[in-house]
Amino acid sequence: MLRSVARSLAAGLVWTVAVIPLLAHHEILAKFDSAKPQTLKGSVTRVDWASPHVHVLVNVPDRARLVNWAVELESPLDLERSGWNRNSLKPGDAVTIQGIRARDGSLQVWGNSITLTNTGEKVLAMSALTSLKPAAGNQPAKPTPRWPDGKPRLGAAPGETGYWAKPSSTSLMETGAVVATDGNALLKNIKDIDKVAPFQKWARDLYEYRQRNFLKDDPMFLYCKPPGAVRQFQMPYGNQFLEDKAFGRIFVMAGGGNHDWHFIYTDGRPQQGDLRGNDTNPLYYGNARGRWEGDTFVVDTKGLNEKFWISNGGLPHTEQIHVIERFTRTDMNTMKYEVTIDDPGAYTRSWSASWTLQWVAGEELPISYCQDNRP
Repeated sequence: MLRSVARSLAAGLVWTVAVIPLLAHHEILAKFDSAKPQTLKGSVTRVDWASPHVHVLVNVPDRARLVNWAVELESPLDLERSGWNRNSLKPGDAVTIQGIRARDGSLQVWGNSITLTNTGEKVLAMSALTSLKPAAGNQPAKPTPRWPDGKPRLGAAPGETGYWAKPSSTSLMETGAVVATDGNALLKNIKDIDKVAPFQKWARDLYEYRQRNFLKDDPMFLYCKPPGAVRQFQMPYGNQFLEDKAFGRIFVMAGGGNHDWHFIYTDGRPQQGDLRGNDTNPLYYGNARGRWEGDTFVVDTKGLNEKFWISNGGLPHTEQIHVIERFTRTDMNTMKYEVTIDDPGAYTRSWSASWTLQWVAGEELPISYCQDNRP
């Protein structure tokens, strides 16, 4: 299916060159134009504190009338981690806003900064998200926690809380590739495409189309689709492993999106779906089976659908994809993640990538829903 879509898209590509801000979210660049700066001075009329992004509505004088602008900001969770809340800016506050205009010419800006006009104080500004603190500060990491049978714990020890986040890479590309991307896996040099993975031509064309269009067709942001296998370990709000040894399964729970979860079965059952309903139905997380190889937990996944992107950067895949993931907790604070992708429908050969995840101690998974029931 994706192959035919890619051919039609490739035939009508409009090649453009854009400057990509280092920290821009791909859905932001799809909507806003970094080449069109905008300064607004006016009075706040409303603060809409809801996912996926906070909005501030501002009345701005324009000749003899007031015009209402919408200012889009980061997510409520990220702003709350930076010390702000829904009452940090109130209706009636006079503000000066620096931002970039919407591509469609509407009265919307992405707010790079908001300053209280009367005091010069910056508000609703992002910090370094200091709540994502490492478990042991500058102290040497504690040894890997283990179960009574000697196997490493993938999750928290009894009486403790925590989850895995802060991936060392948010871009999926073949091991050994030297390719610069921003935090959302947008290539800084579009000519680096062929270094990313061993694409078949149709898959390369589709990947280039997605990149040149700032990943605006990302189903996770357009339709709140799950991140799916592999990509879930690139997400900013992390994942949690809950090991249910009595029933031979592990829950993997995602922190962002809509708090998706899925099972990895460890009881040796056949790699097929539930005969009561999804035995032949490809899933976002597929049919995952896990086993231990020494201190490494190996997950074999098949039966993935094509309705999600396996990476932040929009790498294509087909329902032929077969994923092997390896999780190695090297100490209390570090998880090494390795993945091998074998998809003869999209790539000329199997290929691998790896990165690390950091343990966030003393915290539960963040609560952040994709759209907060927006219409």
